[in-house]
Amino acid sequence: MAWNSAKLILLFVIGSHGLFAQVNRYMVFFKDKAGTIYNTSDPTAFLSPKAIARREKQGIPVFESDIPVNEHYVQGVQSAGADAFFRTRWMNGVLVQCAPDVIPALEALPYVSAVEFVAPHEKLLASGRAGSPLKLKSTKAGAATEAQLGMIGLDDMHREGYKGENMTIAIFDGGFEGVNLVPPFQHIFTEGRLDLDLSHDYVFNSDDVFQYDDHGTFVFSVIAAYQEGTFTGGAYEANYQLYVTEDAGTEYRIEEYNWLFAAERADSAGVDIVSSSLGYYDFDDNSMNYSKSAMDGKTTVVTRAAQALADRGVVVVCSAGNEGNIDWQIITAPADAFDVLAVASVNAEGVRANSSSRGPSADGRIKPDVAAMGQSTSVIRPNGSLGNVSGTSLAAPLITSLVAGVWQKYPNLTNKEVIALIKNSASRAKSPDNLTGYGIPDFESVTAYLTYLEQNPFEVFPNAVVDTILIRPFSPGFVSSCQVELVSAQGQRLMSSSINFSREHPDFTADLSAYAAGIYFLRVQWNGNVTTHRLVKQ
Repeated sequence: MAWNSAKLILLFVIGSHGLFAQVNRYMVFFKDKAGTIYNTSDPTAFLSPKAIARREKQGIPVFESDIPVNEHYVQGVQSAGADAFFRTRWMNGVLVQCAPDVIPALEALPYVSAVEFVAPHEKLLASGRAGSPLKLKSTKAGAATEAQLGMIGLDDMHREGYKGENMTIAIFDGGFEGVNLVPPFQHIFTEGRLDLDLSHDYVFNSDDVFQYDDHGTFVFSVIAAYQEGTFTGGAYEANYQLYVTEDAGTEYRIEEYNWLFAAERADSAGVDIVSSSLGYYDFDDNSMNYSKSAMDGKTTVVTRAAQALADRGVVVVCSAGNEGNIDWQIITAPADAFDVLAVASVNAEGVRANSSSRGPSADGRIKPDVAAMGQSTSVIRPNGSLGNVSGTSLAAPLITSLVAGVWQKYPNLTNKEVIALIKNSASRAKSPDNLTGYGIPDFESVTAYLTYLEQNPFEVFPNAVVDTILIRPFSPGFVSSCQVELVSAQGQRLMSSSINFSREHPDFTADLSAYAAGIYFLRVQWNGNVTTHRLVKQ
């Protein structure tokens, strides 16, 4: 009898193996958004007023890809046996957990275009793990942050009164252990500048972001920590959202999708800046690895997500990577995106760290874009004590802080104009390279360069002229109209026109095809100012 009972138990275990098959995580993508209740003419149903205002201010439309996924499709995925979690509007899909034997049923759904394996095991829970209390230490650091702030002029920025007020910064990282407990971050909670309703852990599907890892704590402290006389973050008066997208224990493609989910949430909530000290190219599953040719600004999931954010008016700042002295060497995704600020690491003397990833991108663009102090950068640890950490991860939040102050001072700029200002005023702007990009930027240099642009705001190109020329102000926010005259070499006025610029119409094309080859002068007048451009007509 005992033997028979044991045999029955053994048979039950063997026979039940399929019932307890490993659950994995997959992305399910849909063919369309047919039948959705949403449309771009009423974005208030899926975008916040702040997100809509950010787009309107920069002349950016609401795209079809902004429309939420069809929830009937998601319900069908669930009915087929998968647990559905985070949706992606931009890539039209949903993250699910299910056993592999469910996949054929998902692929058979008429509206499903593809199912992608993104990570093994079941991790997405109804609630995440609880954080552990930490022992607190006092910080006695004196002028610990002077070097990192002074290198890019954040101290000057603060003296001018720009500390990130009313700017909203989202940080994507692997966890923010201790941020809710230690004194250098308490001013943020006291003043209600961390949005706990929007902050989210995408790794375990939890609202508790104050756990898992200290990397995000270091990064956040460089931007946001403040303790009088001891530590000063670069933009410590801004508003913040915190997102856990990186699983510190493993490396799978799902982390790129977590980044995407956070990006969509941050965008819809109306953030101004996203700071991400994360980079991807190799994974625990080698079949997921990217080749160097994929660092082309359009291939990887996370790069496409970062570019989508940029296309919606958000400044995205990311670390260039720490692969400079290993076989990979080059930037990691999303540093390869066209319109993100990828940040290299230098020491306190401005010398590039050997570990800092280099460029160019796979399609030959200058990367990284700029550099900041990432060697022995002062940070706050999860227990409240002061530390020093190195890597491009610490350089990126310094540039994020600079972006916050520049945009706070010049709110009429678009996100891409802010990036152009920072790059074109940096220390190597006239001779950028693929080690530190355009060099080390500086707040006062940005201000001086913008003053120059306000006095000389127009680009006129090409020169030499074949048939047409393009007239473009650096920013329609500064110059909304002008009067142009085309004058011959003999002083005869040949053409005169009034031009209005806007975000939707940022330039003007003048047709010179009717004029003979020779020398001409284009006189541009605006706000009582005048510039003259010498043109060669071919």
